[in-house]
Amino acid sequence: MSFPILTPFDHQPRTRFVFGNGTIARVGELTREYGGTRVLVVSDAGIVKAGHTGLAVEALHAAGVESLVFDQVHENPTTADVDVCVAVAREFGADFLIGLGGGSSMDTAKGCNFILTNGGRMQDYWGHDKATKPMLPLIAIPTTSGTGSEAQSYALISDEVTHAKMACGDAKAAARVAILDPQLTVSQPFKVTAVTGIDAIAHALETAVCRTRNPLSCMYSKESFRLLSAGFAKVLSDPMNLEARGQMQLGAALAGLAIENSMLGAAHSTANPLTANHGIIHGQAVGVMLPHVIRFNRELPEIAAIYREYFEGDLAAWVTEQLAEAGLATDLASLEVPRENIGKLAAQAATQWTAKFNPRSLEEQDFVALYQAA
Repeated sequence: MSFPILTPFDHQPRTRFVFGNGTIARVGELTREYGGTRVLVVSDAGIVKAGHTGLAVEALHAAGVESLVFDQVHENPTTADVDVCVAVAREFGADFLIGLGGGSSMDTAKGCNFILTNGGRMQDYWGHDKATKPMLPLIAIPTTSGTGSEAQSYALISDEVTHAKMACGDAKAAARVAILDPQLTVSQPFKVTAVTGIDAIAHALETAVCRTRNPLSCMYSKESFRLLSAGFAKVLSDPMNLEARGQMQLGAALAGLAIENSMLGAAHSTANPLTANHGIIHGQAVGVMLPHVIRFNRELPEIAAIYREYFEGDLAAWVTEQLAEAGLATDLASLEVPRENIGKLAAQAATQWTAKFNPRSLEEQDFVALYQAA
């Protein structure tokens, strides 16, 4: 690895990982173990329809735990979504939370936890460690293999009015337990498997080279990429392949741990304005920008060496190939992003928090060049 041998880091494991097919059946016993008696299960209508929420409720009931399902989670949750969840949790008298679904369900549960226990508004927690009171125990159960939210202490919540995407983080917000059950991911539509998988791959590759990488985060990044690169094509061609599903889900969680212990970079900085201005799904947005960011970063010999450790060959071209095989757009023209919007996108990308962690420094004109190349 290309970092000083004594690069400092401060690692405090906060989340217990329970991995394996059928492990959702353990949610009842685990909730009891961590003191839960009245549980709000935060999910969405699609997950309820797939039957996953029912499995959790059955396990909770068998363990003697009362539960209520909140199924009003929306993609890219806003402060308004969190407020609705808080009202339901408060009326129910929840003493424990479960986030069951994709990153939006887990982020909504975390956001709810902030306000339910500490009061105020989500805007009060934008940043890190701003919660002063204890928070409720949380179990995270991902049904997608992408965000890695189950491994992170941050909730990504958009301001309902300004549409600013707020990263609200606190060690107390991290899940006590993450249940990684590959069987739950089989129900994902093909498109969801594709965009979440690309997002996870981007997490592995951005954490691998970011300025705050360290021996621990790089360990997670490298194993994550090994699992994701082995499982992605297989899970697209054979959706029922539980080994590939397991590779993707564990890989996504490890990438989440890598983020928690380092940071991301310019692929995410350029992706967020595409989502905010053009409604492009995050995984698609970050995927279409990632090859160009890789080419930009590999101008630094040290970073080029790291990329070679991860992949023998043209890594940027490989990412583009994965996008194409997944049926995703490989350029901005296909996503109907007008070239005249590039200046606005670049100005917004330059203000993104993750930009400062990119290994190669960027000015606004560099973001313009990245969008033009895409």
